Amino acid sequence: MENQNTDVLAHIGGEWITTGNWRDNINPANTQEIIGRSVECGTVETKAAIAAAKAAFSSWRKVPAPVRGDIIAKAARLMAERKDELAMALSREEGKTLAESQGEVQKSIRILEFLSGEGRRNGGDVIPSEMVDTFCYTTRQPLGVVSLITPWNFPVAIPTWKIAPALIAGNTVVFKPASLTPLTGRMVTEIYLDAGLPPGVLNFITGPGSTVGEEMIRHPDIAAISFTGSNEVGMKLSATAAELHKKCQCEMGGKNPLVLLEDGDIDQAVSAALKGAFGSTGQRCTATSRVIVERPVYERFVGKLIEGAKEIRVGNPLSDSIQMGPSVDANQFAEVHKYIEIGKEEGAKLCIGGNKITAGEMANGFFTEPTIFSDVKPDMRIAQEEIFGPVLAVIPVDSFDAAIDVANGVQYGLSASIYTRDLAKAQRFVEMIEVGITHVNAPTVGGEAQLPFGGTKATGVGEREMGTTAIHFYSELKTVYINYASQKQETNLY
Repeated sequence: MENQNTDVLAHIGGEWITTGNWRDNINPANTQEIIGRSVECGTVETKAAIAAAKAAFSSWRKVPAPVRGDIIAKAARLMAERKDELAMALSREEGKTLAESQGEVQKSIRILEFLSGEGRRNGGDVIPSEMVDTFCYTTRQPLGVVSLITPWNFPVAIPTWKIAPALIAGNTVVFKPASLTPLTGRMVTEIYLDAGLPPGVLNFITGPGSTVGEEMIRHPDIAAISFTGSNEVGMKLSATAAELHKKCQCEMGGKNPLVLLEDGDIDQAVSAALKGAFGSTGQRCTATSRVIVERPVYERFVGKLIEGAKEIRVGNPLSDSIQMGPSVDANQFAEVHKYIEIGKEEGAKLCIGGNKITAGEMANGFFTEPTIFSDVKPDMRIAQEEIFGPVLAVIPVDSFDAAIDVANGVQYGLSASIYTRDLAKAQRFVEMIEVGITHVNAPTVGGEAQLPFGGTKATGVGEREMGTTAIHFYSELKTVYINYASQKQETNLY
């Protein structure tokens, strides 16, 4: 088979298979380059993957949790060995700069290292009973077969942080990556398989959400679904899961604010805003898409922000000197430029950028200039709706209280940050901001493996991911009462 190293087959029940139908995997930095192909699965293959996972569940759940954790620890070592190869594939098919891709892989290694320990921590609590000669405790048990549906923007880290806790909890998995990033999905799957998973425990399928995704949600043998992606898809998925009485976890959009108060460090805030808005081409759910600035420092901040944006080097993500790559595909590219036009029509001031880049080696890619709008009003669409691209809206406010109101005045609630030297205001911000992740004097982006990740409001449905809470979604809590009395006793349970 041509391009054997970059073609992506499905993995079902321990075997790599093809359907004969293929989808091209295109480099977003150069659409003339076909990286490889991915097999297009359908309902038949999805049902087969679910059946394989169901068949493997009864034996996998009996494997001691510390042994399951050892497999995850080995996966961490394998990922470290394959770090450069994995990062290169990520940059080629998704468009992150090579440095960003290496950072994502390194974070994934840390996630595996941390979660491997959950095999030895995955316990419950001993709780005193009101009754004599009664021993009470809680324990966690696996759900069964779980569906994991992941996005293209973090195609290594997000599958890693979903698959690991699902397996450690004793579940079997059907994993579908985004159609735009099948190669990294295959490589992540291979790492888990090479770490020693038995056949059928982890099944990997590629294909459209309209067929593969639907079956992964509706099939009666699926116990739970974990999804990361758009709000439109996630809300429909969660409604369907509720109707079918399936456990569901959805991580969706963000419209994350960075707040700068007049006493905050302007240079630090500028650096954080540039990193948060334009890192990963703005294509992450924790990206800084709004900056809310008190008026006494507004003009100084905007001026420094524009100067910083001028220095950002856009181009081929495999080049060491490049700081920002392309949008992931033609649809996302068009979406970004649709919102740039909306910003102009709404009356926001276009300070810098806004254009497609078509010169030189970027002629065949989806490149956009770093774009900043100032004098944005809180109710403008560019201040309310997720753009998922290198577009930043700067909003002036008159007070700290107004900044809080504007920051909370969107449907999303993932991440936020504030820059201030006032400890009291920083603490009030932490208490009042309606998000799942809060940063003080740090960017909106970033998260550590040992800490929970997730949002509120329209951003999140279900329990948090990562950290010690990751395993909660993938397990059921069981309460146990053991009466060890030598004779019958009366109970006072109601």
